[in-house]
Amino acid sequence: MKAKVYVTLKPSVLDPQGKAIHHSVELMGWQGITDIRQGKYFEIALAETLDAERARALAERLAREVLSNPVIEDYRIEIEEP
Repeated sequence: MKAKVYVTLKPSVLDPQGKAIHHSVELMGWQGITDIRQGKYFEIALAETLDAERARALAERLAREVLSNPVIEDYRIEIEEP
């Protein structure tokens, strides 16, 4: 089983790296892009002995306590079963 965790800055938090990327793609000639925000992605391999509910709870705790800063970041979890 695999947990996929997507961590992004909250909408109210400024994203200077996203702004720099946006500026770069504009300089490269890309048009029609109004904003870019960057984030982090984690793939976590989980023990096959865990059921889906326990896997989600484990990934939720890891995302909340280790992988994200809850003051400035949001996260989303997907559980991928074999």
